[in-house]
Amino acid sequence: MSVLDTLNTLVGRELQPTTWAPDPVNTAMIRHWVEAMGDTNPIYLDDDAARAAGREGLIAPPTMVQAWTMRGYAATAAGHTASEVATRLLDTLAEAGFTSVVATDSEQEYFAELRPGTRINVSEVIESISPEKKTALGPGHFVTTVKTYRDQSGAVVATQRWRILRFRPAAKEPPRALRPRPAINQDNAFWFDAARQHRLVIQRCVSCGTLRHPTGPMCGHCRSLDWDTVDACGRGVVYSFVVNHHPRLDAFDYPLIVAVIELEEGTRLVANMVGAAPGEMRIDMPVELDWIDADPELTLPAFRPVTREEN
Repeated sequence: MSVLDTLNTLVGRELQPTTWAPDPVNTAMIRHWVEAMGDTNPIYLDDDAARAAGREGLIAPPTMVQAWTMRGYAATAAGHTASEVATRLLDTLAEAGFTSVVATDSEQEYFAELRPGTRINVSEVIESISPEKKTALGPGHFVTTVKTYRDQSGAVVATQRWRILRFRPAAKEPPRALRPRPAINQDNAFWFDAARQHRLVIQRCVSCGTLRHPTGPMCGHCRSLDWDTVDACGRGVVYSFVVNHHPRLDAFDYPLIVAVIELEEGTRLVANMVGAAPGEMRIDMPVELDWIDADPELTLPAFRPVTREEN
């Protein structure tokens, strides 16, 4: 017998036997309810206002019907023994992997207004169980039950159609690891700031005009501490390269080609190659600038081969 066939044997059966509210409808609980809800309708707390509206006296808010039969704190803490039908329903779903639950909707219909002193009870029947459905949360079954509320004379005062989804949580891929963070300091922060703007800059000595990379506080040619930057044109050639195979880190795409690029301006920098296969790589290959927006905090220059059309 399939899971759905087993579940369908439970349709129409009583999920929760008749349960009486622990207390009759009373003004104190109504006051707590309307204050919590911010409901200022006077017919819920004022007999005169209710009579002026055609009632015999104050009434309970209709939406409060479910609250009268809820188990209190002590009963909940002591544990609740599920019915045989409820146990079979939950066990069948759990054995098939449908272990998670989310409420989807509730429809209430009211047939009589409740006044202080009325005692009500509730019973619950399984109305339907859907075939397996695909949802954003994962595959599962929608279980619809109907709660019927009656007063002490047996008259139906309200019904509630309650629907939940019992689902098998969809497998989620773990978030991808971030690229290792560069060691940023006062000597190179400007370079990474420019990269976030998709600008590849080269540090230049103000005194002698020598370009340098990696960045540093002093010119290696004239020892000047004064510097500014120029924007690289983004063109260059592969000076050397390596294809990194091991260890594999989740933060990187493979095959991972790491190259030393000699820019047209004459400086060199280490960067990833994109849009190239390992077998296509060669020394002196013309390349042009691209960008890797690794995450909101990190952007790095990369290079890709220049096609013949671009040449």
